[in-house]
Amino acid sequence: MSPILLSILLGLTAAGANVFGGTILVQRHWERSYLRYFVALGAGFMLATALVEMVPESLELAGRRKGALLVLAGYLLVHFFEHTITPHFHYGKETHSDEYLHSHRRVSVLAGLLIHTFFDGIAITSGFLVSPWLGWIIFLAVFLHKIPEGFTITSVMLASGLSKQRSWFASVLLGIATLAGVLTMAVGRHAVSYGLPIAAGVTIYVAASDLIPEVNREPGIKMALVVFIGVAVLFLMAHLFGLEL
Repeated sequence: MSPILLSILLGLTAAGANVFGGTILVQRHWERSYLRYFVALGAGFMLATALVEMVPESLELAGRRKGALLVLAGYLLVHFFEHTITPHFHYGKETHSDEYLHSHRRVSVLAGLLIHTFFDGIAITSGFLVSPWLGWIIFLAVFLHKIPEGFTITSVMLASGLSKQRSWFASVLLGIATLAGVLTMAVGRHAVSYGLPIAAGVTIYVAASDLIPEVNREPGIKMALVVFIGVAVLFLMAHLFGLEL
């Protein structure tokens, strides 16, 4: 199967996970506490994938200085949207209505998460354009935080006063943004030396600045240990496939 076709299929899978996250919230019988484990596992795996795989490949593709600048640009891009346009919000937690009462705030939250998910798609395709191994581990890293993303945006929309149906549709928009990122990188595959390092910076931000702080809010060591399990999964996969990290 060609890298582009595989990227599109896996992009659809990741988009479906966004929608599933929204469905968890509107279907009240789902147990939401399990989302915390997705957050912790995804944080560890994403951070390891970005630092051990995506950044080195980015520096090799774009050159050391240019690649590092592009990684930094990706990191700062998300920081800009989250701290100048989007108010603070938490992954995997229901948001209080008094925080998101105004429509412009729910729109800004949606805008911030759309940036996240668009670059999730960029990262998936960029990875497969470099190597099957990189593509698969980036997909797994993305997939692990897709359900909490869908849960989060639906939570924000409900807290702002929208109906269940309209709130759930916000998770569909995140899925569409993911697929848009996949297709954008597929069309502009010649720009992979830009796409991969920017996506690496975005991934580092989401893992270290969004997900890890949420894990640290949980009491005890159980959730913290799940982060280490997420990191260990990357090395275990490399060992099983006979690759050296």
